[in-house]
Amino acid sequence: MQTLPNPTKTPNPQPAFDTTIKRRKTRPVKVGSVTIGGGNPVVVQSMINEDTLDIDGSVAGIRRLHEIGCEIVRVTVPSMAHAKALAEIKQKLIATYQPVPLVADVHHNGMKIALEVAKHVDKVRINPGLYVFEKPKADRTEYTDAEFAEIGEKIKETLEPLVISLRDQGKALRIGVNHGSLAERMLFTYGDTPEGMVESALEFIKICESLDFGNIVISLKASRAPVMVAAYRLMAHRMDELGMDYPLHLGVTEAGDGEYGRIKSTAGIAPLLADGIGDTIRVSLTEAPEKEIPVCYSILQALGLRKTMVEYVACPSCGRTLFNLEEVLHKVRAATQHLTGLDIAVMGCIVNGPGEMADADYGYVGKQAGYISLYRGREEIKKVPEDRGVEELINLIKSDDRWVEP
Repeated sequence: MQTLPNPTKTPNPQPAFDTTIKRRKTRPVKVGSVTIGGGNPVVVQSMINEDTLDIDGSVAGIRRLHEIGCEIVRVTVPSMAHAKALAEIKQKLIATYQPVPLVADVHHNGMKIALEVAKHVDKVRINPGLYVFEKPKADRTEYTDAEFAEIGEKIKETLEPLVISLRDQGKALRIGVNHGSLAERMLFTYGDTPEGMVESALEFIKICESLDFGNIVISLKASRAPVMVAAYRLMAHRMDELGMDYPLHLGVTEAGDGEYGRIKSTAGIAPLLADGIGDTIRVSLTEAPEKEIPVCYSILQALGLRKTMVEYVACPSCGRTLFNLEEVLHKVRAATQHLTGLDIAVMGCIVNGPGEMADADYGYVGKQAGYISLYRGREEIKKVPEDRGVEELINLIKSDDRWVEP
């Protein structure tokens, strides 16, 4: 039997993977004291649910959000009275707290309201599908070029005074497209699709550009994460083709509440941020607005885009675990969660401990029954009785001058 020679084995070249997220280059857009885009950290936003006519309630709601890390706060202005109330809200914030970057939501043929509110806030948000009402026709079979042009002129006529006002004041505009409220022309031409969302945004962007205005932020929100992700990716692609560099505001609209609302928001926002797409985010939960902020920061921290809390690395526990891992992690977290910028690992056994926690600043590792080993990076510092583990971990952090009192 003939024996064939062994083929020479050449190792497959491994592609070089970079674990650092390369963010899409965008222009900086000032919103009060905060800048969106331009390489700045991803900005966290939310929205109060108080009626804007309730001056004291709105001021309290804005302050609550700002104090826990919400960097831009949005309010709704469904009427001229609401728009005028914002003047009082802004002054009361300055008098009793501090200036807070404010955004006003304007809907439904809102030119007059938008012009009033532009005097009092740092950014105005409009929805292209609602800003100029297009009455649908049940018997329509097509949109002619002439009809498209006629409605486009109406949009420009209605939008121009607002754009000029914002331009002259150095303020910002968010063109906020929603999947559920596309204009009739866009639905008829593109269907209920990401393409329709993108074209809707581009129509408004081009009007702004024709008026020499570029302080624009774009959002393309949907209640279904796959639609939202597709719309933002297509928007980034189209802007790249057109030489546009406007920052993007990410969010899954109407995400719901509880665990699923958080998971759904993360499923939409995180893939885009990992692609480098997105300059500001809002998690939309059917809960108190303050509940949204920790979710935003958790998403950003998990991706390494912002460091605002302790990063805990913990194994899932198995038969080798030498202590109650869930209980110990809870104790470690309770003692250290007020710190900023540290990575702390809690590992159940020596098998995974030093290797899996290699990037951590400090490690708490089960090494033998009744004892734990404390690590600084990869170096084992001391072995202590389990009942003194958390206390000695704190002492180790203190010895490195990295401890602050709660």
